[in-house]
Amino acid sequence: MQNGRPGKMNLQTVYQNKKVFITGHTGFKGSWLTAWLHSLGAIVKGYALAPEVDDLYKSINGDSLCQSVIADIRDSEKLKGEIINFAPDFIFHLAAQPLVRYSYEAPLETFEVNVMGTAFLLDAVRKLEQPCTIVIITTDKVYQNKEQDYFYGEDDKLGGYDPYSASKAAAEIVIDSYRSSFFNQQDYNQHQKSISSARAGNVIGGGDWAKDRIVPDIIRALSSNEPVIVRNPLSVRPWEHVLEPLHGYLVLAAHQSHKPQQYATAYNFGPRMNETLPVGELVKQAIAVWGDGTYLTPEQKGAPHEAHLLQLDISKAEKDLGWRPAFTVSEAIEMTVNWYKEYHHKSDTAYNLLLQDINKLSND
Repeated sequence: MQNGRPGKMNLQTVYQNKKVFITGHTGFKGSWLTAWLHSLGAIVKGYALAPEVDDLYKSINGDSLCQSVIADIRDSEKLKGEIINFAPDFIFHLAAQPLVRYSYEAPLETFEVNVMGTAFLLDAVRKLEQPCTIVIITTDKVYQNKEQDYFYGEDDKLGGYDPYSASKAAAEIVIDSYRSSFFNQQDYNQHQKSISSARAGNVIGGGDWAKDRIVPDIIRALSSNEPVIVRNPLSVRPWEHVLEPLHGYLVLAAHQSHKPQQYATAYNFGPRMNETLPVGELVKQAIAVWGDGTYLTPEQKGAPHEAHLLQLDISKAEKDLGWRPAFTVSEAIEMTVNWYKEYHHKSDTAYNLLLQDINKLSND
């Protein structure tokens, strides 16, 4: 594990007894964030679609950790009513259609959820009458990808080849428009809203069972004694443990609550520059941690386009927030696979396994 982070912050003092509204709380990242905020003593309200069968949220008994509202982010009146009635101190907007390949199958749904869902949330915030700190989660894929050995910074041009990436880039434009038009920081004393966006790399961690994501595909194959099917072994991604960006979101919101005008901007959260890894190498390391297994790389004829090289520049978050990755990519892979091994062998509960990993980061 790398050395401790500069400017380490006591998150419990920030979030204890604070009201936190999370969209997408039943998803993979949302479940981890809900569990973490609950452990910090926050009063959490979640708004999301019903969890899938056998997913992480159910495994950790998420309904015991928050007030859960099952509804669609596209139901603008329902969303507005839940936010206004709760009167949150913090909002984390994670609700999304998060899959690149599925976005080719359902482009309109992807744009509705990711773009209009963000607009509906921001419009609801306009009706809040008390101060509120808002962090909206987009993705590393918001940048116009040059497929070059280049680390994208927050000021680089937005774009998107596939509907998912384009929808998230469009969401960033919506965020900037609302921030300029309705929540301009020059007028903060009038509206008292601070809005940032967070762009994270490819996250891995225990409890992800989504279709068409590499780690769930690896675990499903290995636990069934089948070879792992690897679509793009040479594609390079900014892999990071799920706790890394979640920690970034929590630290960013904490800074915003203290200096709302200064931190109402975009931040990248990814691994260190020497820590990106091809998909094939991630698969090999995961198999080694699991203890046995094989993989295949069949030819992908007619497969939809996916980026082959994507890297993030995280220097702004390091400089402004004192945030930096706690784990190497190899450590993140080891933690992730061991989580699944423990869960597979019923060595501990999903919730306890989450808390163990949270404690590893918190104690770093």
